[in-house]
Amino acid sequence: MTTNKTKVFIDGQHGTTGLQIHDRLKNRPDIELLELPIADRKDLGKRAEIAKAADIAVLCLPDAAAKELVAALGNADTVVIDASTAHRVADGWTYGFPEMTKAHRQKLKDSNRISNPGCYPTGAIAILRPLVDAGLVRADSTPAVFGVSGYSGGGKELIAVHEQPGVEPFGLYGLALAHKHVPEMKKYSGLTHAPLFVPSVGHYAQGMLITVPITRDITTKQVTAKDVHGVLADRYAGETFVPVRPLGDKSWLERDQFLRADRLTNTNTMELAVYGNDADGNVVAIASLDNLGKGASGAAVQCINLKTGVDEKTGLAVG
Repeated sequence: MTTNKTKVFIDGQHGTTGLQIHDRLKNRPDIELLELPIADRKDLGKRAEIAKAADIAVLCLPDAAAKELVAALGNADTVVIDASTAHRVADGWTYGFPEMTKAHRQKLKDSNRISNPGCYPTGAIAILRPLVDAGLVRADSTPAVFGVSGYSGGGKELIAVHEQPGVEPFGLYGLALAHKHVPEMKKYSGLTHAPLFVPSVGHYAQGMLITVPITRDITTKQVTAKDVHGVLADRYAGETFVPVRPLGDKSWLERDQFLRADRLTNTNTMELAVYGNDADGNVVAIASLDNLGKGASGAAVQCINLKTGVDEKTGLAVG
């Protein structure tokens, strides 16, 4: 990077994720935001030109448009952070989850092509990858991943639906079991088989919960909640944005029972927790995060901070 302000171009800055990235960067003295006139925002040549002039280009675009711009950039030195699903599992791209492994931050620092993680996969991978690496969860197993997100996760179209009366208060979707987030969950969790993933949307704006049952059919041996918690606590020890709650913690529950999905809204924090019933041998791991924070715009800003060498927390709220 240059010693002057880092030049950042957000292609698609008026979408849900782009707006939040823009808001997190706009008042930073170390960042210069480059913008195109409205008339040029669909001109591929103009977009490629300004992206090449930037130190970092953040793509908040549909998959096809992201691929089109990346092709136009060719081997340009610009750091590209793609928030679409277009390059999440592509060769030559580094997955933008700094806490994924102990060595992953350096990989991001060394890469000029970064794929911003999906919101649901961020929670699923945060739980599964350490357990697979530690040998508690079999790489050839089929873990189940369940999640609920606020409707902002569906972008402007779903937001418009939920702003109308009569919309469903809660709905499962992705019931063809081929959700676009499954490939990255599989790859970065270290699995050889796709997980069973069932997402859902609640009638609230932001925040999400991901639950992964740690069942006997996916483990290498009989494990306890303490075993699972120990692996996660060791992996994320010292991580600002991925704290692990105490085992069986009730202090963050509403009325000692209910875990809110929107409790980390507008932060870049993802909290992990483990609960179990040792008598029955049942264990569940949970990730709580903001689908537009650590699950989208916050993740992109965290990677920008890594690339520019500033404190990783710059411009990001800790929950």
